[in-house]
Amino acid sequence: LAHLRTSQKPAGDGKIIYPPGVKEITDKISNDEVVKRLKMVVKTYMDMDQDSEEEKQQYLGLALHLASEFFLRNPNKDVRLLVACCLADIFRIYAPEAPYTSHDKLKVGSLELFTIFLELKQSNNSHNQKVQMHMMDLMSSIIMEGDGVTQELLDTILINLIPAHKNLNKQAYDLAKTLLKRTVQTIETCIANFFNQVLVMGKSSVSDLSEHVFDLIQELFAIDPMLLTSVMPQLEFKLKVKTTHTHIHTFRMNHYSDTSTVASQHEGRRFNDIHVPVRLECVKFASHCLMNHPDLARDLTEYLKVRSHDPEEAIRHDVIVTIINAGKKDLNLVNDQLLGFVRERTLDKRWRVRKEAMMGLAQLYKKYCLHHEAGKESALKISWIKDKLLHIYYQNSIDDKLLVEKIFAQYMVPHSLDTEEKMKCLYYLYACLDTNAVKALNEMWKCQNMLRGLVKELLDHHKLPASEANNTAMFGKLMSIAKNLPDAGKAQDFMKKFNQVLSEDEKLRVQLEMLISPTCSCKQAEICVREITRKLTFPKQPTNPFLEMVKFLLERIAPVHIDSEAISALVKLLNKSIEGTADDDEEGVTPDTAIRSGLELLKVLSFTHPTAFHSAETYESLLQCLKMEDDKVAEAAIQIFRNTGQKIETELQQIRSTLIPILHQKAKRGTPHQAKQAVHCIHAIFNNKEVQLAQIFEPLSHSLNADVPEQLITPLVSLGHIAMLAPDQFASPMKSIVANFIVKDLLMNDRVLGNKNGKLWTADEEVSPEVLAKVHAIKLLVRWLLGMKNNQSKSANSTLRLLSAMLVSEGDLTEQKKISKSDMSRLRLAAGAAIMKLAQEQCYHEIITPEQFQLCGLVINDECYQVRQIFAQKLHVALVKLLLPLEYLAVFALCAKDPVKERRAHARQCLLKNISVRREYIKQNPVTQEKLISLLPEYVVPYMIHLLAHDPDFTKPHEYEQLKDIKECLWFMLEVLMTKNENNSHAFLRKMVENIKQTKDAQCPEDVKANEKLYIVCDVALFVIANKSTACHLDCQKEPVLPSKFFLVQDKVIPHTHTHTHRDVHYIVRLSGLSSNQAPVRECCGG
Repeated sequence: LAHLRTSQKPAGDGKIIYPPGVKEITDKISNDEVVKRLKMVVKTYMDMDQDSEEEKQQYLGLALHLASEFFLRNPNKDVRLLVACCLADIFRIYAPEAPYTSHDKLKVGSLELFTIFLELKQSNNSHNQKVQMHMMDLMSSIIMEGDGVTQELLDTILINLIPAHKNLNKQAYDLAKTLLKRTVQTIETCIANFFNQVLVMGKSSVSDLSEHVFDLIQELFAIDPMLLTSVMPQLEFKLKVKTTHTHIHTFRMNHYSDTSTVASQHEGRRFNDIHVPVRLECVKFASHCLMNHPDLARDLTEYLKVRSHDPEEAIRHDVIVTIINAGKKDLNLVNDQLLGFVRERTLDKRWRVRKEAMMGLAQLYKKYCLHHEAGKESALKISWIKDKLLHIYYQNSIDDKLLVEKIFAQYMVPHSLDTEEKMKCLYYLYACLDTNAVKALNEMWKCQNMLRGLVKELLDHHKLPASEANNTAMFGKLMSIAKNLPDAGKAQDFMKKFNQVLSEDEKLRVQLEMLISPTCSCKQAEICVREITRKLTFPKQPTNPFLEMVKFLLERIAPVHIDSEAISALVKLLNKSIEGTADDDEEGVTPDTAIRSGLELLKVLSFTHPTAFHSAETYESLLQCLKMEDDKVAEAAIQIFRNTGQKIETELQQIRSTLIPILHQKAKRGTPHQAKQAVHCIHAIFNNKEVQLAQIFEPLSHSLNADVPEQLITPLVSLGHIAMLAPDQFASPMKSIVANFIVKDLLMNDRVLGNKNGKLWTADEEVSPEVLAKVHAIKLLVRWLLGMKNNQSKSANSTLRLLSAMLVSEGDLTEQKKISKSDMSRLRLAAGAAIMKLAQEQCYHEIITPEQFQLCGLVINDECYQVRQIFAQKLHVALVKLLLPLEYLAVFALCAKDPVKERRAHARQCLLKNISVRREYIKQNPVTQEKLISLLPEYVVPYMIHLLAHDPDFTKPHEYEQLKDIKECLWFMLEVLMTKNENNSHAFLRKMVENIKQTKDAQCPEDVKANEKLYIVCDVALFVIANKSTACHLDCQKEPVLPSKFFLVQDKVIPHTHTHTHRDVHYIVRLSGLSSNQAPVRECCGG
């Protein structure tokens, strides 16, 4: 390197002059001494500038000496670094003429110079920028003005681009990157030659970097695509080479070329490659292709469509990542079909895939709908995302529910926003959601509120003295809380541990109690959560699953959106919509929609956060809503008063005096829904409720007129609810109204001739006023009885006989043929629902006869589809809340005969849900044997058998079609019941059916035919059980208890004289195909 320039001679005829205080530097001294002396030399050169001509000439010899091999190739790193500092300053000082010879000779040492300069760059970030610039000029000149770049020098530059080196030495990477950009025209040929030898000729020995060629291509393209101008055709050749490893890397590289023409031909095939890594790599780089090859979007959509259903979880996951990444860069890069693939994957069977899809959609929603980063058109394109994400809350998985809650709190209505912005976001989001999304959001708040209630009950138990009963109750609460957290098994253990911590730390209990307090503000909630997590952080651990589980709980119960301030902000937004000064149109909703949805939102929140509403300002706004013409708005406002107005009487007298006359008016002349809410509101919030209700009852009871049915609906609703809420106060007048007006004047008379169009159902608005009045009259009867809660006057017996007669006459109680088919359907539904409602009260359930139960149950097989649908839904809701006795679950067995497939599927889902709820309840709550009989799902079988034996369609016990129907009904229930053989339940079922065969039908014990039908149903049931399970023949120690209302137990065993039916039963069951693919059946039908 150190060839002297001929025009320059060092001072002193070649003698090297050192700065003052610096002794001679030779290879004779130690490295430590060399370093010590070089540091002083570095300082000298750093202090020199270009105008110091005398010093430049004086230290020229030293400059040439420092460029000798002793320094440049010194094994000591510190020596090389200090020399590099000196050289950098030397080039700065002597510029534009370097003190060394021409570049053709200088390039011999360029490798060493470049290497030590990289080390300098890494170790001396603060070195003078001008010095670094001069070094860069030097290196660029060596490459551009020389004859070429040796492979060794190229390797020295390129090695810094390899990911491992790049991450280790970022400064060296930046230097190499800058150098390549400067010398692209010259060095491109050398790079092409290197890749040609490795890729085409297969000479991997030419360089140690041969195994990193694909990584290098990727990095070089990122620096400057011109560096690869000659390389891309070589990649097209490599795509045709059939090795997995080559396919992966070559595909990766081609996606970095904007000029590649291979994608649609060779690369497209790789999306369907047999090797998983190849398909995975294709999908990973599809987003880059979407961004750089818009013309290939159509082909990529087809490829990604197939891969979105790939059997490999990782590939389906990366399809989502690919589409979302492209969408986040520019929504126009992804078409509706690609977004549809992500939408589909929100229901993927794998949690990791579902999570990625949901989070990806949430990010797009926040970016384009919430922040409007690409205008209204883009927001409209993905407006469906909000509904889709909330629909996922209907999924059974707790992980899905928790993620929806997280997405709602962070992406849809970010809790980090200030209160006004946050509530504006919620206000208009609620207005734009579809019906199912609104229900899901309401359910989310309901679940969170329920969980807060469980935590409050747990804390209440901590305040009680220790006892066995208290510990048991506390354990039940812990199990209920754990069910609402991910990974139920671990959640139970962690909740037990959390409960132990609570019992030992009073301050922690105080913080938790503050968090779930109705008065806790959102800001206070953040502080509480922070304090609780801080207390549980110690001792610190790399991972703390216990803390993570507690965080899940805190996130669900913390009020991050709603507090008094938030409700106030919502009310202000509602006022603006009413006044017409809001941004409703700008937000894409009409003022009427905004007002109605705003009131609905407040109504829902009034259930979960009632104390947040207690302010004069809020109630003044609600009073304005009561005066509006929109019936739904007024109804919602009354319900909010009902839910939140407990302190109005004592603290807000002015609101009270304004509210009372409005409620009276709504109870007398409002809509039926308004009347109901008005009566309940008066009962809930006023101390003198008796006076208030009497002022409504008296005028309404005297104004009843069956000749004007359209004016009867609201009075009937109000009177019914008053009778239910204050039964003793109005007992005498109500009995008179029921006997003289409801039954005799209204229900037993048909004044108007119905429409004879033959339709089984008509829309609500087409139902005649007289039939509507009769439906509400039936509801009044039920409410009156539910208020009394006793049958001392035998009114319930009379009512049940009336309702049964309504069902027997198919809705035409008078049998005068005046009423239309559709109106008869309405009355049958009302009668069936009324019996079912009365059965929820124990005192009335006891007096419902088996015949009345059967009439009620048969409504589920009504000829009218809508009657079957509505009745089944009412039945399911009452059963799942454990309001109805177990025998009503047997009614679902009749759904096997429903001609509509969707109805049968719905009924099966209802069965699954109800059985699951009952089993879970038994697990969580210790129950007595008597209570167990009313809860254990297996005990539905006796009721089902009795119900089927009395099915009106089962008239000929030996007829093929009728027996087949019985078998289908039995199978419909037993198939769900016998999914698992828990606690030897299959043998228990067999024994139960066998025991029934030793009884008589309690409904008609002396009727031979009725008993024969009962035994035949038992035979079919035994055969179905035996075909479903081989375990049913095991011994069963537990003795089933049969309901005495339905089965008459005999003192002695009944001899089986009816064995002649067995062959028919076996024949029918086999013909139906039940046992064709199941286990061999033992002869169990003989009992």
